[in-house]
Amino acid sequence: MAAQSLYDIPVKTIKGEDSSLAAYKGKVVLVVNVASKCGLTKQYEGLEKIYEQLSGEGFVVAGFPSNDFEGQEPGSNEEIQAFCTGNFGVKFPLFAKITVAGAGKHPLYAALTTAPVKVEGTADQFRAKLEGYGIKPNPAPEVLWNFEKFLLGRNGQVVKRFSPDTLPDDPALLGAIKAELGKSA
Repeated sequence: MAAQSLYDIPVKTIKGEDSSLAAYKGKVVLVVNVASKCGLTKQYEGLEKIYEQLSGEGFVVAGFPSNDFEGQEPGSNEEIQAFCTGNFGVKFPLFAKITVAGAGKHPLYAALTTAPVKVEGTADQFRAKLEGYGIKPNPAPEVLWNFEKFLLGRNGQVVKRFSPDTLPDDPALLGAIKAELGKSA
């Protein structure tokens, strides 16, 4: 059986409208599971900045709120949108809150986490940090924590994956985005 295209997996916008990543065919997409009450929440600012800088070149950030990690996204979709807009001026697309890890994970994240790419960045150190806080991290290839990043090429395939603590302005992440933007669809 052929794997389902990421473009074909139904999702809902933060406003509850039916959608999919097909709206971004031919673009480079950074899919990020986000949360409002996480130590990494300030990454919203950097994600918005790179979205604003590179959207004209065909780049999109797609934010998927998730409450899977220590209840760090307890809000409703409306509360999440108000928080992101009010605190960080987020204009990049936000989607309805979903499950990104475990048995009940959304089909989009089931597909993302089975892509044959290695997590780049400091995932091992981040995993050790979580254990130091008494948190049992998810085993690979599951999403480790909030703000894990999946980079999709213009063809809709996962080309890179970055650990949660990889900042949006990290040279490795920016370099990967720009390399993908330089390729044709």
